[in-house]
Amino acid sequence: MFQVSYVVEAKLLNAEDNFPPLKRPLSAFINTNTIFYGYHKNEKLVAVMEIKADAQSTHIQSLVVDPAFFRKGIAGKLLSFLFENFNSPLFTVETGAANDPAIALYERFGFKLVKKWMTEFGIEKVAFEKTNPPLLQTPPVC
Repeated sequence: MFQVSYVVEAKLLNAEDNFPPLKRPLSAFINTNTIFYGYHKNEKLVAVMEIKADAQSTHIQSLVVDPAFFRKGIAGKLLSFLFENFNSPLFTVETGAANDPAIALYERFGFKLVKKWMTEFGIEKVAFEKTNPPLLQTPPVC
């Protein structure tokens, strides 16, 4: 799933020869402390979201969709799931600066651009944050 989606992103970023996510070995997926959530369509895994969460923040490590299922709202459903199930004060995500579809998705969900930089691999990246207001406790009914 990751490799198929990342091939498309590498082309978007003009980084087919030097895109680190495409070089991520299977052992890195197995030996990680991140959490994976999948989205199934007709019993087929078509999208995966990888997150790293603690009490202060939730970071979207990756969000990939099978290219055959692009533009069907699946990434948005995974983000909605995230916001409904994680009450973090801060959500963060990074992507390539030329990944217009991902940037549009994150902005649509309220993420704000906070940083732009050039990586050692020659890929320009952007970082986004979304703050989540603390839940208001309802006063007890007397």
